[in-house]
Amino acid sequence: MSLYRIGVDVGGTNTDAVVLDVRGRDTPSRGVLASHKASTTSDITSGIEAAIRAVLQESQIDQTRVLSVTIGTTHFINALVEADTRRLDRVAVVRLCGPFTRQIPPFSDFPLGLRDILDGGAYYLDGGFEIDGREIASLNHEQIRQTAQDISASGVKTIALVGVFSPLDCEGLQEEQCRRILLEEVPGLRIVCSHDIGPTGLLERENATILNAAILRTGQRVKHGFQRAMARLGLACPLYLSQNDGTLIDADTAAKFPIKTFASGPTNSMTGAAFLAGIDHGKRESESGSEEEVQPQVIVVDIGGTTTDVCALLPSGFPRQAPGFVEVGGVRTAFSMPEVVSIGLGGGSIVHVDPDTGEVEIGPSSVGHAIQQEAKIFGGNTLTTSDIVVALGKATLGDAALVEDVPHPTVQSARWRMKKMLEGVIEQMKVSVAPVHVLLVGGGALLVTEDLDGVDKCIQPIHQGAANAVGAAIAKVSGDIDIVEMLEGKDENAVVEIARQKAIDIAVAKGAAREDVRVVEVNKMSLQYMHQGAMRIQVRAVGPLAVPTELTPPPSPPLPYSDEIEDDEAEKNIPKPQASNPQATPVVDLETYRPDVKKGIWYVSETDLELIATGCGILGTGGGGPTHHEYLKALHVLRNGGQGKMRIISPKSLNDDDTICFGSWYGSPSVINERIAGGTEISNGIKAVNKILGHKSFQGIMLDEIGGGNGMSAFPTSVHFNVPIVDGDAMGRAYPTMYHATFSVYGHSLVPCVLSDARGNTSVVMSTDSDVRLEKILRTTAIELGLACAVCANPLPGSAIKSHGVPNTLSQAWYLGRAVHMAQRKKINLIDAIFDVCAGKLLFTGNIIDVRRHVGGGYTMGSVLIAPLGEDEREHSSTRAQPVTNDQHMIIPFQNEYLYAASTDADGSEASQQVVCTVPDLISILGQDGEAIGSQDLRYGLRVNVIALPAHPLWKTERGLAVGGPAGFDLDMPFVGVGSDFTEARSVIDEFGV
Repeated sequence: MSLYRIGVDVGGTNTDAVVLDVRGRDTPSRGVLASHKASTTSDITSGIEAAIRAVLQESQIDQTRVLSVTIGTTHFINALVEADTRRLDRVAVVRLCGPFTRQIPPFSDFPLGLRDILDGGAYYLDGGFEIDGREIASLNHEQIRQTAQDISASGVKTIALVGVFSPLDCEGLQEEQCRRILLEEVPGLRIVCSHDIGPTGLLERENATILNAAILRTGQRVKHGFQRAMARLGLACPLYLSQNDGTLIDADTAAKFPIKTFASGPTNSMTGAAFLAGIDHGKRESESGSEEEVQPQVIVVDIGGTTTDVCALLPSGFPRQAPGFVEVGGVRTAFSMPEVVSIGLGGGSIVHVDPDTGEVEIGPSSVGHAIQQEAKIFGGNTLTTSDIVVALGKATLGDAALVEDVPHPTVQSARWRMKKMLEGVIEQMKVSVAPVHVLLVGGGALLVTEDLDGVDKCIQPIHQGAANAVGAAIAKVSGDIDIVEMLEGKDENAVVEIARQKAIDIAVAKGAAREDVRVVEVNKMSLQYMHQGAMRIQVRAVGPLAVPTELTPPPSPPLPYSDEIEDDEAEKNIPKPQASNPQATPVVDLETYRPDVKKGIWYVSETDLELIATGCGILGTGGGGPTHHEYLKALHVLRNGGQGKMRIISPKSLNDDDTICFGSWYGSPSVINERIAGGTEISNGIKAVNKILGHKSFQGIMLDEIGGGNGMSAFPTSVHFNVPIVDGDAMGRAYPTMYHATFSVYGHSLVPCVLSDARGNTSVVMSTDSDVRLEKILRTTAIELGLACAVCANPLPGSAIKSHGVPNTLSQAWYLGRAVHMAQRKKINLIDAIFDVCAGKLLFTGNIIDVRRHVGGGYTMGSVLIAPLGEDEREHSSTRAQPVTNDQHMIIPFQNEYLYAASTDADGSEASQQVVCTVPDLISILGQDGEAIGSQDLRYGLRVNVIALPAHPLWKTERGLAVGGPAGFDLDMPFVGVGSDFTEARSVIDEFGV
C-alpha cells in the first residue's frame, strides 16, 4: 500500500502544499498526487491549514498512511526583520569566558534599533575552554547562582548562554551544567546554549544564539498552532520543519531552535526542482549511449514575477552554500545558507525602450502582482517581458492582438537581451567546464523561448510551480560533527572514520534510515602552531527519514489554549507596534565626506574606521586575520570615551628622539576569533617592555602590519594611553612572522619582545642570536598561552620610523576602503575604482574550483586554483585595468599570505605554471563586493578578482628580497613584479588638512 508525505512552503505571497506518494517517485509524476497554492495569511497557521486541507481533498488519500508533514516557514525571520516586539523578548547574555572576550561585548554587531529591543544585559563568568581542551577556568557555582538572581531581578526571562570553544566541548557539558544551575536557582528561565546553535567563531555564534533566544516564546507558540491545525485536519503523523541547509528537524526541536529554519525557502525550491526533474547526479549518457561518470553542473533557475533567482546544486543534491557569514535582520551570524544570485528579470519586468536609439533595457522595475492590469496583453499600457514572449508567438497568454503594434526590432532586441541576461547569470554560477544542466522553475519560466548558450541541457520539471513544497516533503535528516583532534601518535584516517560514524549515528538518532545515510561532506583543517598535529574535523551525514514499522494512531483532540502559550490567532489581535526601522543607520555621503584633520592630526570617526577596515583587508594579501572583529573593538572604544583620543599623525611630524611603541595580535585566527581578547593584552605588553627599558613615557604607537585585522589593532590601545597612531607600519602589507618587519630587515632590534595574555601572563624575550630564533621562541610560548596573545616588540626612535617604516599605509587603507564602498553604492566597476586610487594590476577573474590546505612550519599553507570565466561573462567583467581574456587557469599558493600567482592548466600542475607575480608585491583575492578574501575563507565556487599592488621599495633591495621575496619562503623562482611603478600612498592628513 502507498505511504505519503506532505510538504508545505510558506512564502511572502503564497503558501504551497503537496501530497507525495513515497513509493511513487519512479512514476512520471514523481509521486506528486496533488498540489495547491493558497494565499499566505497574516497568522500563517490558517493559510497552512487551508493548503493542506485542499491537497487532502484533491488526493483523497488515507490520512492514517501519511508518514510526515514538513513545513518551511518565514514566520520566525519575519519577526526579526520587522522587529515585531510582540514576538521578540529581551535576552541576557551569559558568557563562560574567564578573563577573555570583554573587548567585544555582546550586541556589538547589532543594528542599534534591534539592540535596544533585545539587549537584556551581559554577564561574564568563569568557564570556557582552550582550543586544545584545557579549561580556561572551572565553573563557579556560586557566581552562576548570583547571576541567575541578578537576571531575574532585572525582569529578563530569556538567556543566551555562550561558552568559549563550547562547540568543541564534548556535548557542550560545561554550558549544560551552567544551564542546570541557573534553572535550579530560578526555575522557568528560557535558556539557549550556543553549542546547539553554531560552530566556532564566538561573536557570530553568540549573535545567532541571541536571535534564537529572542524568538523562543514565538517558536513554542507557532509549534502549538501547527499541531492544533494538524489535529483539526485529522493528521497524527510527526511534524517537521525544514532547515536553512535543506534538512529537517522535528517540531519540538524547531521550537527550541527556530533560527535554524530562517532560510529554508530557497533550499526547498532548489532541492524540489532537482527531485522533480529526476536528476541523477554524477551520471549522464555519452553520445554512444553508454553511461560515463561525469559530474554535470546542475543550476536551478527560478523565474518569478520580478526577479530570477539562481543557485547551483552540489553533487550531494544540496545547494552550494554562501561564503563566510550571513546577515539575518542586519545581524552577522555563522549560518550556512544557500548562495543565491538574483537579477531583475521576471515575467512582469518592464521593457524600457530608448525613444532616440531604440536600444532596449529590461528591469529591474516590474509591474509585479499588477501584471493583469498593467501589461499590454491584458489591456494595460506597460510593455513587459511577458508581452515580448507573446509577441514572439512563444506563449498563449492574454490577448496576442494587443501586442501586434510592438515594433519587430524591439521584440527581437528584448528577446536577445533576456537571453543574454539569463546566460550571464548562469555563467556566473558555473565553476568548471563540465556540462551544465539547467532546471527551470517558477511562473516566469515561459521567458526562456530558445536554447541558451553554454547550457548542455535545459529541463522544465513537472509540477514546477510546487517545487518549493516538494523540496519540503522530500527533505532529509542530517548528522553533523565538528571536533578538534590531536593526531600525534594516531592514524588520521582512523580518526576521520570515527568522526564519520558519529555523524551517521547522529543522523540515525534524529530519524534517518541507517541503510540510506551517506556522508556528503568531510572538511579537515590543520591548526596553526600546534605541535601535536591538531586538526579540526567537520563531517556531515545525510539520509532520508526512516519508514516506521507501525503507522501513527488516530489524532488526539486539539491542544487546549493556555495563558502560557498563545497561538497566532491571539497574536494577530494585538496591535503591531509602530517602530522605526531597526536596521536603519545614518548613511554618509562618501563623495562629500571629509575626515576631521586639524593642525596635522587626523581625528578618527566611525566612517574612517569602516573604510580603513576594508582597506586593511585588501592589504592583508590573504593573511593578518579578519578585520571585522578589530573594527568592532575600535568602534566600541570610540563610542565609549574615545572621541578626540583616537587620532593619527604623520611620520614626518615625529622628532628623531620620540619613542614609538608597537603592539599587535599574535597567534591563530581560528582561536583569536573564538577566544576574543579581554582588552588588556596589548596595553600590558607595552607597559612591560617600557618598564624593562626604563621609559617613563612614549609619544606614539605604530602598527606591526597594516594587512588584515592587525591593521586595526592599535586603535583601542592608542585611546588607552592617549597617544596618537603613526600613519604607517612595519610591512606595508601582511607577512607571517615578526622578522618580516622592515625594521628587522634593516638591522633594528626587535628585542626585548613581550608576549602577554588577558590572564596577566607576561613572557619576555630579552635577547636572541637572530630574529628567526625570536620567532621560534614566540611561537612556542604562544602555544602555552592558548594561541592568542599580544606581541609587543622593542620600541624604536622616530628616526628609525622615518628611515625604515612604510609611511602612510593607514591613509592607503582609507583610500582603498573609500574606493570600494563608493563603487558598491554607485554600482560601478570595483577594480577600476581601486586602481583610480592606487597603482596595481588585475591579474585574473574567475571561479575558485579547488582549495588545498595543510600545516607546514606552524603555518596554514596550501593553494587555490581559479578557473577562467566563459566568453559571455568576460564581456561583463572587462575593466579599464585589464580586459579578462586569458583561457588559462590561475594557481596561488599561500603561507597564511598569498606567495605567488601563476597561469597554469586546469590541473594546476607545476610543469605548466607561468609565474606572473610574486612576493613581496601584494597579491589580493577580492570577492564580488570588492572585500578581500583571506586564505582561511577561500571556498569552492566563489567568483573572485585577483589583483596585485607594488610593494614599497624597502622590499625591492637585496636585503628586502632575501627576507620578503621568493627566497625568503624557500621558493626556487626569481622575483616577478606586478609591472606597475610604486607610488607612495597619499596622505589623508596632507590632503584634508588644508
